[in-house]
Amino acid sequence: MIDSQKIRADFPILSQTVNGKPLVYFDNAATSQKPQVVIDAEANYYKEINANIHRGVHTLSQLATDAYEASRHKIQQHINAKFSHEVLFTSGTTHGINLVANGFASFLKPGDEVMVSALEHHSNIVPWQMLCEKTGAKLVVIPMNETGELIRSEYERLVSDKTKIVTVNHISNALGTINPIKWMIEKAHEVGAAVLIDGAQATPHLKPDVQDLECDFYVFSGHKICGPTGTGILYGKEAWLNKLPPYQGGGEMIATVSFEKTTYAELPHKFEAGTPNIAGGIVLGTAIDYLNAIGFDNIAAYEHELLEYGTKRLLEIEGLKIYGPEVSGLTQKTSVISFNLDGIHPYDVGTIIDKLGIAVRTGHHCAQPIMDFFQIPGTLRASFAFYNTKEEIDALVEAVKRAQMMLS
Repeated sequence: MIDSQKIRADFPILSQTVNGKPLVYFDNAATSQKPQVVIDAEANYYKEINANIHRGVHTLSQLATDAYEASRHKIQQHINAKFSHEVLFTSGTTHGINLVANGFASFLKPGDEVMVSALEHHSNIVPWQMLCEKTGAKLVVIPMNETGELIRSEYERLVSDKTKIVTVNHISNALGTINPIKWMIEKAHEVGAAVLIDGAQATPHLKPDVQDLECDFYVFSGHKICGPTGTGILYGKEAWLNKLPPYQGGGEMIATVSFEKTTYAELPHKFEAGTPNIAGGIVLGTAIDYLNAIGFDNIAAYEHELLEYGTKRLLEIEGLKIYGPEVSGLTQKTSVISFNLDGIHPYDVGTIIDKLGIAVRTGHHCAQPIMDFFQIPGTLRASFAFYNTKEEIDALVEAVKRAQMMLS
C-alpha cells in the first residue's frame, strides 16, 4: 500500500505554494518531481567524488567509474537485460531513438519500410522521417481508432517482409493508451523486422522486462522516473548493437586511433563518446532504487485508483470530454486524463487553473497527429503520479468548474 502523505514528505517541491495556493502538480507525464534522496545524491557526487571516468588511475576517478558502472548494472537488473553492456547511457529518449535511426541508415534501401504508429510522440516520428528521406525508405503509419487505440487488424495487414523496423510507444503520452507491444513485437519478428519501444511514458508506472518482451531496442528518460534531466537509457540486444555503426566519434568510443585508421571500442563504450553526464548516470540508479523500494505493483495500483477517481470526478462536469481509452483495468490505460471543455480552448483553461496553483499540460503534447485525428487544437492533460492525492484531484475539478464558469 502507498502512504501518500509519507511519500509526499520525500519531495521538497510539493510543499511550496504557487500564486498563493498549494501546488498541485499534475504534469508528471512531462517530467516527474525529485525526492530528496535524488537531490542529495547529485550534490554528494560533486562534493565527494567528482572526476572523469574510465580514464584515470587516481582514486577519485576510480570511485566515479565504479559508481557509474554500478548504476549501469542496477539498470540492467531493473529492466532484466541479459548483459550490462546492452545498457547504454544517453541524454534521454530522444537521443536513444536518434542513435538507432542513424544506425539504420546503413541497412535501408529504397522500397524498404519503416513503421511507426499514429500514437507517437514527435520524437518517435521525426527521426524516422529523416531516415526515410536519407535512404528512400517509406514511412508506414499504423492507424488508430476513435477510442485512441491502435487498430490491430491494420497492423497485421501492414507489416510485411518490406518492414525493416517497427517503432512504437509502450504508452501514449497524450492519451495514456497502453499498447499491446508484446503481441506487436511477435508479429514484427515473424517478418524479420526489428522493434524499438519508446518506454518514456511506461517506465514511471511499470518495470519493463526486455527479455520477456523480446524487443530489440527499448528507450526511456531518467527525468520521468524521479531522476535528473539529461539522462536516459537505450537498451539494445547485443547482436544489434554490434551491427549498428557508432553514432558519434570522439574520446572513449575508440580502441585505437591513428591518422590512417580508427578502431572502435567494445560495447557499451562504442556508443558513449565523450565525457558523459556522470552525476546524472549515477543518480539515475538512485532514483530507480527509490522507486523499487516503494514497489512498482504498489505504484500501479495506487495510480490506477487515482485514474478511476479522477475520471469519475471530471466526468461530473457538464460539457467535459475525455480522449483515449476508457478506464477498464491496468492493461488498457495509465494514469493520464486528456480532456477538453466544450467550446473553450484548452490553453485558456490551463492559464486560469494555474492561477489556482494547479499545473497541467495544455496543447498537442508533441503528438500533433493525434490532435489532427480528433480535429482539435490540443487538450488539457492531467497526469498523476504516486505522490498525488484524491484531494488534489478534487481541487482540479473545482478549478476546472471555475474556469468553465469564467470562460463560458
